[in-house]
Amino acid sequence: MKKHFPLIVKISLISVYLIFLAGSVVRMTGSGMGCPDWPKCFGYYIPPTSEEQITWQPNSNYNKGMIIVKDNTLFVAQNNIKTTDEFNTNNWGKYTKHSYAKFNKYHTWTEYINRLASVLSGFVFLFLIVGASKFWKENKTITLVAFGAFLLMLFEAWLGKTVVDTNLKPTVITIHMVAGLIIIALLLYLVFITSNKKTVFQYNKTFNKLLVISVVFSLIQIAMGTQVRQFIDEQVKLFGFENKEYSLMDPSFKFYFHRSFTIAIVLVNLGLFYLNQLKNLGYNLVNWIVFLIFLETITGILMYYAEFPIGTQATHLLAGAILFGLQFYLWLQSRKMATN
Repeated sequence: MKKHFPLIVKISLISVYLIFLAGSVVRMTGSGMGCPDWPKCFGYYIPPTSEEQITWQPNSNYNKGMIIVKDNTLFVAQNNIKTTDEFNTNNWGKYTKHSYAKFNKYHTWTEYINRLASVLSGFVFLFLIVGASKFWKENKTITLVAFGAFLLMLFEAWLGKTVVDTNLKPTVITIHMVAGLIIIALLLYLVFITSNKKTVFQYNKTFNKLLVISVVFSLIQIAMGTQVRQFIDEQVKLFGFENKEYSLMDPSFKFYFHRSFTIAIVLVNLGLFYLNQLKNLGYNLVNWIVFLIFLETITGILMYYAEFPIGTQATHLLAGAILFGLQFYLWLQSRKMATN
């Protein structure tokens, strides 16, 4: 297990990025409430595929916990029941956590696949902590960081439930996103300290400071981006998913901050690129960072001026998460050179 631990860490990291990708598709398609409950979906382990399955039917069997939509209201079966010709309110309780009572099979299955990605990642993380426990005697840091990432994954699972229960409350979504980024940082730290690859870079104090600024700026920008996305979601609810041209009509200050802050991010990261080339520091990751900055900028422009072309939202969010990861890993490399 110890021999394969670096591979397990990398697989864990990939699984978290897959969750980010799945989550971005959920946001892109407006599928966040595709399943009104958690961890089941309309009370099913395997979600319904047709509206008839979640619509009250006479002379039908329902298991305890199954959710139906009746008169634009969600009801939960209180026990295992077989319905008669008339709806009996004694057998059903209103779902009180939120009032969202719509069914769209595409949204339901998009959200369900997002949850499956989280479950898969959870199993990977079990292997991670088992492998990390083998290092307790020789390197407690590895064990503690791995368990910290695992505990944060459990926290993320609880937050996922809270996101659904609160009908996509913006502050909860932001915390959900930031916690995911912290998990990525912990896993990258494990990748760094367990890597056998010997690389030598040149240390530069100004470059290192800019790296710290770039990481903080990315965190701020991603957190603000979730707030902008929530504004867009509210506009979609108001005007309909088919009227995406109204998504950024009369945007709030958060949108303008998010857009303008991009200039600061571009300047900081171009500064990193310039110093790396000028001083011949040898940090190849800087080139990928510049590419991701370009990708983030282009997708942001397309979303604003071209009415959210398909795939741009998912690309924008995933590229931001990868950008943060590369910046953090680059900082680890630079920090190591400072201590040598």
